[in-house]
Amino acid sequence: MYGDCQVLSSMVGGGGNAVVSPDSLFSSPIQNPSSLGFMANMPPFHAFSSIIPKEEGMMVMGRGVSKEEEMESGSGSGGLLDGVLSCGEEHDDELLQQHSLLPPPPSQQQTGGKNKKRYHRHTARQIQEMETLFKECPHPDEKQRMKLSQELGLKPRQVKFWFQNRRTQMKAQQDRADNVILRAENDSLKNENFRLQSAIRNVVCPNCGGPAILGEMSFDEQQLRIENARLKDELERLSCITSRYAAAPPLGHMPSPLLIAPSLDLDMGVYSRHFNEPPPFEMISVAATLSEDLQHSPFAGGLIVLDQDKPLVLDLAMTAADHLVRMCNAGAPLWVRKSGNVEVLDLEEHAKGFSWPMELKQQNGGEFRTEASRDTAMVIMNSITLVDAFLDANKWMELFPSIVSKSRTVQVLSSGVAGGNGCLQLMHGELQFLSPLVAAREAYFFRYCQQNSEEGSWIMVDFPVDGFVEGVQTCFPWYRRRTSGCIIQDMPNGYSRVMWVEHAEVDDKPVHQVFNQFVSSGMAFGATRWVSTLQRQCERLASLMARNISDLGAVIPSPEARKNMMKLSQRMIRTFCSTVYATGAQSWTALSDSLDDTIRVTTRKNTEPGQPNGVILTAVSTTWLPFSHQQVFELLTDEQRRSQLDVLSSGNSLHEVAHIANGSHPRNCISLLRVNAASNSTHSVELLLQESSTHPTGGSILVYATIDVDAVQVAMSGDDPSYIPLLPTGFVISPAASDSATAGCLFTVGTQVLASAVPSAKLNLSSVTAINNHLSSTVQQITSMLAGAAAEQPPPASAPATEQSHA
Repeated sequence: MYGDCQVLSSMVGGGGNAVVSPDSLFSSPIQNPSSLGFMANMPPFHAFSSIIPKEEGMMVMGRGVSKEEEMESGSGSGGLLDGVLSCGEEHDDELLQQHSLLPPPPSQQQTGGKNKKRYHRHTARQIQEMETLFKECPHPDEKQRMKLSQELGLKPRQVKFWFQNRRTQMKAQQDRADNVILRAENDSLKNENFRLQSAIRNVVCPNCGGPAILGEMSFDEQQLRIENARLKDELERLSCITSRYAAAPPLGHMPSPLLIAPSLDLDMGVYSRHFNEPPPFEMISVAATLSEDLQHSPFAGGLIVLDQDKPLVLDLAMTAADHLVRMCNAGAPLWVRKSGNVEVLDLEEHAKGFSWPMELKQQNGGEFRTEASRDTAMVIMNSITLVDAFLDANKWMELFPSIVSKSRTVQVLSSGVAGGNGCLQLMHGELQFLSPLVAAREAYFFRYCQQNSEEGSWIMVDFPVDGFVEGVQTCFPWYRRRTSGCIIQDMPNGYSRVMWVEHAEVDDKPVHQVFNQFVSSGMAFGATRWVSTLQRQCERLASLMARNISDLGAVIPSPEARKNMMKLSQRMIRTFCSTVYATGAQSWTALSDSLDDTIRVTTRKNTEPGQPNGVILTAVSTTWLPFSHQQVFELLTDEQRRSQLDVLSSGNSLHEVAHIANGSHPRNCISLLRVNAASNSTHSVELLLQESSTHPTGGSILVYATIDVDAVQVAMSGDDPSYIPLLPTGFVISPAASDSATAGCLFTVGTQVLASAVPSAKLNLSSVTAINNHLSSTVQQITSMLAGAAAEQPPPASAPATEQSHA
């Protein structure tokens, strides 16, 4: 699986069904059912419904007749009742033979005494006569049965049993017809109930303009209203205080988050675009700070589902799960396959067959864009561990570090049973793309988990909160998470097959021209990006939990040291992802008015462990390159070719001293690189911690950070590496949109420098100019090297010309 690194055997655990989950982040109390030994010797279990047909079981239970009587009763008219009839005399004789009162017949004596019953069917005339009487009198008395039996040559009890069976059949047919009618009426009433409940929640008091109070309130609802009123008063008070110092309107009437200028003298007045604006760097978003504190209260903005609404949410969850299953199993015309093997939802076909019971309101009447895609992947993690990760907000973030920037569980509406089956949660999530040019997406949504034990699969579905959570204000463009999620199917050897559907509605606001086609096509947040990230993270976690390790050596002497290095690298990746995207609490600034300029810079003060203390300057740039993302990735991961890039190596060569494989691709690894600089000595060695990862359709990422020898020794000794300061730099390479006319990739460079070790220091213009020039030189040198390599490649050999025969 892992090529030269040979860690496949350690993942699979010697060929068994290994449960792949990390010890800390993905430890699940439920073991893999496939690995339990006590089920091996049990006989196969068959459900009762598979042994007795439904209609036959209904008839037998309905009339309370024994099996012998049913055989003797024969058959009625049509299908089920046109069956087998045994004679009464033969039945009596058989009972006497069973009690040894009569000798067995000669035929049974010759065949070893086996008790064989002889059957015959009713004639067409007998059935016709009994049907005629049944239409006139379904319940004949004893005299009528006696007369009919004499006319037809049957026994009275045979006629009696025939009429019993015929009445049972008529009742079953009527019940089925009634069930169809009642089911349709139930669906209609359920939709009407949803509509009325939504209308009740939106009733407005004509006197005060506030929400109307219908009936008597419960004690819990009274407490919620009191707490909500107190929080509103507190918010208004803080807004007034903020407006005094910032000379801005109150928070409730602001079109955008309030920004307070920092104490840093950023000396950015040389740019004409900022003459009438506050200094752009390190702007503290007061609105974001206040809202973040208030959002963590379960009472803020009514972000809690009341008890009387929980049954409605559960009904919606079952509807969403049904929609997700149908969307996963459907093909054309619901899904249209486009170039690049990407499946996109046909919105007209979806509207015909997937109506949502609740009314979905549009925000501010603005235009929105629908994004819907589907993809499938095989991941090296069992379904139990995946379900546990999806239902835990922190584990969900760790499973998708480059997509989920923030996540929390607001309310657990139903905890379900063991393993998560039936679990229903109200969640909040912030989805990111690794560039400040693409706005993040924030939403509240319900998450529901359902197990299909017959097929051995799990359904994990998200659906919108419209009608239950209203009036949530965010600093990001409007975003609604429609029915999205995945179906997880267990496969052999601890693998799972994941089919993912991503369906969302987002405010159709313009983005930077370099990302316009990529975002509008749905690739920025589409299903392919989710499943590719899941594949890479599952491979990484499998490597983290591996036992038979072949990449230990002098630098990484033990499995514990290896695990610490992987955790340190994971924190480096997480730190990089959290600092290069367009977060609501951070302000990014362009350094020129040109539309082609993609460089954005920002600063922040850091006093937390894990990064250097002081003022950190961050700069990010995105460029379109006419090369595939694999070509760019191969260049950056080749130590020899990379050392030729002066902006990255300063003319020094790199040498790999430790290697940890964490994926199927040989370049998916964690490396410890030694910088062979002339200034290095035996007492001063400069090291780079680097992690690289690539996927055929999901793009590539490479992140590295300088680390000293003492920090490496701390990690190797088994101590906690969470306090080792890291300031990562990285590259994000995204493949071109599937409908792009030209091949290429989006190349994003993000770098961080410690501008000053004093948090209150002043940042001058020279630091900004230096990092701006560094990014520009990096992109230029990489482009030139790739262009030179493409020119050196020989053209493809042409096919030899065929010799033509001449007459």
